[in-house]
Amino acid sequence: MKKALLDILACPVCKHHPLSLEVEREEGAEVVEGKLHCTGCGASYVINDGIPDMLPPERS
Repeated sequence: MKKALLDILACPVCKHHPLSLEVEREEGAEVVEGKLHCTGCGASYVINDGIPDMLPPERS
């Protein structure tokens, strides 16, 4: 995932923007592993192989 995507990504649960980024591994300008965090509702989204999984978390 390119860091520039942070400018357009919003939380699918509460529509909060911007999301915070936690980088675990990057290659050049690409975030390969990490997490996106919503400071609005607290949801987290995993980034695996450069692809953010932006499906809303299941509610219990």
